[in-house]
Parts: sequence; structure tokens; C-alpha cells
Amino acid sequence: MTKLRWGILGGGAIARTFAAALQRSETGALIAVASRTHAEAFGDVPKRYAAYEDLLADPEVDVVYIALPHPMHAEWAIKAAEAGKHILCEKPLTLNYPQAQVVIEAAREHDVFLMEAFMYRCHPQTARLVELIRQGAIGDVGVIHATFSFRADVGPEHRLLSNALGGGGILDVGCYPVSMARLIAGAALGRDFADPLQVSGDGKLHPITGVDEYAVATLTFEGGILAQVAAGVRLNQRSVVHIFGSEGEILVTSPWLPARHGGASDIIVQRRGQPRQVIEVRTDAWLYAVEADTVARHIPQRQAPAMRWDDTLGNMRALDLWRRAVGLTYDQEKADAPEMKFTISRRPLARRADHSMTYGQIAGLDKPISRLLLGVDNQEDIVHASMMLDAFFERGGNALDTAHIYGNGKHETLLGQWLANRGVREQVVILDKGAHTPFCTPEDLTRQLLISLERLQTDYVDIYMLHRDNPQVPVGEFVDVLNEHQRAGRIRIFGGSNWTIERIEAANAYAAQHGLQGFSAISNNFSLARMIQPPWEGCLSAGTPEFRAWLTQTQMPLFPWSSQARGFFLDDTSPEFNADPERVRCWFSDDNFERLRRARELAKRYGVLPINIALAYVLHQPFPTFPIIGPRTLRELLTSLPALSIQLTNDELRWLNLEASLK
Repeated sequence: MTKLRWGILGGGAIARTFAAALQRSETGALIAVASRTHAEAFGDVPKRYAAYEDLLADPEVDVVYIALPHPMHAEWAIKAAEAGKHILCEKPLTLNYPQAQVVIEAAREHDVFLMEAFMYRCHPQTARLVELIRQGAIGDVGVIHATFSFRADVGPEHRLLSNALGGGGILDVGCYPVSMARLIAGAALGRDFADPLQVSGDGKLHPITGVDEYAVATLTFEGGILAQVAAGVRLNQRSVVHIFGSEGEILVTSPWLPARHGGASDIIVQRRGQPRQVIEVRTDAWLYAVEADTVARHIPQRQAPAMRWDDTLGNMRALDLWRRAVGLTYDQEKADAPEMKFTISRRPLARRADHSMTYGQIAGLDKPISRLLLGVDNQEDIVHASMMLDAFFERGGNALDTAHIYGNGKHETLLGQWLANRGVREQVVILDKGAHTPFCTPEDLTRQLLISLERLQTDYVDIYMLHRDNPQVPVGEFVDVLNEHQRAGRIRIFGGSNWTIERIEAANAYAAQHGLQGFSAISNNFSLARMIQPPWEGCLSAGTPEFRAWLTQTQMPLFPWSSQARGFFLDDTSPEFNADPERVRCWFSDDNFERLRRARELAKRYGVLPINIALAYVLHQPFPTFPIIGPRTLRELLTSLPALSIQLTNDELRWLNLEASLK
């Protein structure tokens, strides 16, 4: 076969190790190196570049190995994908879980291979270990011990201890035992890998840089499987994997660097009541050459079974949780860090020219508003929030939904920090809500609005909605105070969330009678699936025939929440589904399952997902709708957007809602 032509970004020790191993590869050859300081250390390489961009621009390079410091992985993996290069990126794939999502989506979009470089996952010893677990060699797995730890006598400026370079044991070597624990737990559960239900831990932080010198964690998996993992860069520990089952134990004495230059490695099995068994795994291949050959053999699939994308995402998520338990947040991940002024690709935020977003207009607003709103109510920290908000904005989204009550103010604060960091306040439409029960009075409205504006770091919100109604308060009192804030410039237009038709009409009648501004929009539930029970007390649906007729007659703009029925239209939904009790309680009914069946049928016809059909249904009503979506991940966001391109007919809309047969 024609050998894969490799380029290496970075000139450190691991880059040189990989370069040496490529000479033993069956499938690859090193043709180019880009290093700002150590290019000469690679010997007789055909091409040397001082700039990483120049290597990526070289048409003769097929695949790049990214061996840069951890914080540089995301930027250069994205740029490599954009350049059409296949990618092997050193572990950890990125500094954190949100960055990893962006890198993986870049690989998906540009149709390139991507693998996180866990070389031990490619070695036959690991494959044999998984086989033993699946065969029940030690019965049911109960506890996994996995450690990778060493003592490096280095100063705080060294990459291993540097905060700016993503130092510490968890990221540098803790990713290995976490990935192994997830692999073994998955094999025990009959899967490729498993993600922990819970991660707890502790560690010793460096007194100057704040990174972890050594740390331990407990990972809790399904089926009562527990893993204790340990990592360190300032403490020697025995770097082994020890697995305990109901019928015995397995010890792997060299789990991370088995037979580095070829040869034999051992797996020791001690089954209860039987002699100890030493299983020898032998190969002539060098460890890192096996990794390079793994890449080459799976280029057509764009992923390798050794470390698939979902596996990497699960590992990064677990590492984030471990760092959170230890109390380690890197300086560059903090809200006011200089790095937070830019996107993960290290570029200023800008809309993509190829975005598919569509827009509407609402009286009283001087900006067009994207037909979809991103809910700012579930982001975990500024890194996660910035990644999601950036992705939405880049794809044309400019409307954001949040509320005073969400996360006790956390989510308004995250949104405000993102607005300040990106400088895009005048380019976005903010829908904010306040006066939620039991604080639903005119006085509470004023108090909460002023707090919300401070959190959002702005002097106005575009759309302000009462989060609930309080029938004990005369509707005119709400209209009066909302108009006071509108005249003061704190809000542009206003409305109500979870309000009845009668109270909305009463509010607007009062406004008309007194020459005041009335409700300009509402935000009740509306989706293809009928809401059986409200997810939260006091929530109302606008999906009844009466409400739909009223919306059609009045053309009142609707901002529907749970527009995709909180996961009801996902592939895993069935009458037997019980993994999400809220989904079952709120949406499960015979008529909704028939709507789901029809959405799936129509999705096949259109070549999209059922959730796209469900969202397109909301977008194609005979009254203005601006659905609020609440994706937790970048993949969830991107798989929602195709709904914008679907043009449902009136017959299809009525058929989906069980109102007619499909012609």
C-alpha cells in the first residue's frame, strides 16, 4: 500500500518518540516537522517548518500528529481539520470537555480522521485484557484499581507543573487510568466503554501554580462497579492495573507502555481455586508504530475502534469532573481570562457565511430575531457556556433565552460574561424572565429585573416576560410596572410565560384603555407532542385547539419552551423506555406515540431525524413561532438546526398532529 505521509506539530520528547516509531511503521512515513525550537532534533526529515500553518498548507502531508502542549491541542486540531488533514492528537485531546466537542465536530464537518493518541488502546495486550473480561475470566467485575504516576523533579515553570500549559497529574497521566477504568467497566457491562455515574476525588495542589501534583478519584459505574484511579507527576506510585471480580483478579503490570519496542508483555490472572496464569502477549511491532498503523487502517471510517469519538468525549467529561472535585480550574478557563475573549479556535467570534438560520421580526424590536432561541439554563461553567453560545452565534443564532431563577442567577451571570467577553450585546436579542412563583408581584418584578440587568452586564433586555402569573394581583398592576420599565429603557417589549388567554386579553385590554404598551409575545409550551403533565408546577401549554385558534387569530408571537418535547422524539423513546422518568410522566400517551411514529416515518422521507420533523412542525404554524431549544452538547445543537431547512406542507402538519390522513 502507499504509505501515509505524516507531519508532526511540535518538537518535544513525545514527538521525537513517535517520529522514531514511524520508521518501524508498516503504513506511514514521516515527511515533515513543524517546531519553533527543535526541528533539527528529528534528523533527516525531508521538510522542516518553523510555522505550524506552513506544515498544514503542505499538500503532500496526509495526516498530522499533534504533540503540542495541552492548551494548544484544540486550536491546531481544528485548523488541521479545516486544512483537510487527518489527525492523531496527543492525549488529552483538549484541555476540557467543551473544547473536545468542538474539535470532534470540526473533524466531522471536514470529513477527516481523528483519534486521541492513547497508544496503549491500540496494543494487542489491551485487546486481550478486554477479551478476558468479556469471557468472565474473573467473574463479575467489582473493583478496578488503575494508576499512572511518577515523580518529576522539576520547577513550577516546567510544563508538568505549569498552570498556563495545563500541567498536573490528572491531565498528563490521569487520563490513562480513567480511560482504562471506563474500558474495563464497559467490557464488563457488554459495551465498548462505560461512562461513570459519579466521580469524586481529591488531590494535592502545587502551592504556586495550583495544578495537581498527585490526585485520586473514585468512579462509580452501573452494576455496582467501582474504580479507584490515581495519577501524579510528583509522586512515585506503582503504575499498574488491578481488576477484582467475583471469581478472581487480573493484574496488568505494564498497562501503559507494554512492549514499547516490541516483545512480550504479561497479564496475570488469578482465578479462585486455580493456579496463577501468566498470559503472554507478544508482538514484534513498536508500541507507537502500532498506533500509527491503527490510524492508517481506519482512515476510511474516520474513527478507530481503539478510541472512538464518543469514548474520548466520555473521558474528557470524567477528567473535568475529577478536576472539579480536586478544585483545579486552569487560569485560562476562568471567566475573565484573556483566552476567554476568543473562541476555542482562537479566532474572534463571527457568523459563518454558510449558516442556515432564518429570521423573523417582532413589532417593538429594532433587530431581526432568529427563528430559534438557545436556552441559557443548563450550561455548567463559562467554558461550556461560551462554547455553546459561540456555536449558536456562528450558525446565525442571535436570540437567547434565560431567567432570573435559572441556577439561582448562575446562567444570567454566564450569559452576561459571554456578552462582555465577545462584545456582541447589540447583535443579540435577550429574552429574560422574572417574577416566578412565589415571588410574582410587581415589587418582586422590579427587584429581580434590576438584579438580572446587573448579572447580564447590560442596561436593557429586548424581551422581558413574567415567568408566571399571579391571579391574585390585578393584571393592570403588572402592566403599569412593565410600562414604567419600558419607558425607563430597561426593556423593549414584554409578555408573559405560562399565562392563560383570559389574563393575556385582560392585560392588553387594560393597556389599550390606558394608552399603555401591552403584551407583545408569550412563552408557553408548544410542541408536536401533547403535554400530558407539566414538567414544572404552574406551566401551561399553548397546544390546545382553543389556544392554537387564538394564536392564529391574534398572530401573537409565541416563544415555545420544550419545543422538542424534552427528548420524546429521540431514537430511544418507546413504550418500554424508563431511563428518564420526567419524559415518561410528561409526554407518554398513546396519541403521542402515534405522533412519534408519524414523525419517524416523515423523517425517513425527508432524510432527517424525527426531532427535526418535530421542530419543523413548531416552526410551520399559522402564527409566528420562535422555538426555544435546550441542547446540552454541541452535537445536540447541531442536530437541531436541520429543522430550519424542512418545508412541511399543511397536509403534513395536520397529519402529524393526527388531524387528517396524509394524501
